[in-house]
Amino acid sequence: MSKPEASEPQAIVVEYDLPHPPAKVWRALTEPALISKWLMENDFRAEVGHRFHFRAQPMPHWDGLVQCEVREVEPQKRLRFTWVGGSKEHGTHLDTQVTWTLTATASGGTLLRLEHAGFLPENPFALEGMSKGWGGPIRQRLEALLAELT
Repeated sequence: MSKPEASEPQAIVVEYDLPHPPAKVWRALTEPALISKWLMENDFRAEVGHRFHFRAQPMPHWDGLVQCEVREVEPQKRLRFTWVGGSKEHGTHLDTQVTWTLTATASGGTLLRLEHAGFLPENPFALEGMSKGWGGPIRQRLEALLAELT
């Protein structure tokens, strides 16, 4: 696979090998109260066309809001939504898309694949920061939540 040109949109791709069945992982991805424990406060509903927001503490160049719209729902298999936010004035504006793909494993767990796509050349700060987040603290919070769920 060739390296993308600097002018082409880029994506973050992270895979989580989880020792939990797809139904349990799906709950963590789609129940608003659970999402708020590992990602952000939200008004999510797993319905195609539903517009929702993620809300976090505002910081310089970001008002703490991510505007989203559910684009695809295939229970326990695939969830896709838009992710729009940031600041156009400071080069942090994002108009991206998040796709979660769940694949049952032979051991009874789930291979969870995240693709956060559409980062433009003017988004290097967001691309770097979100890469670290999806692969680090966010992943750890999701794993901890799943370990607590019955």
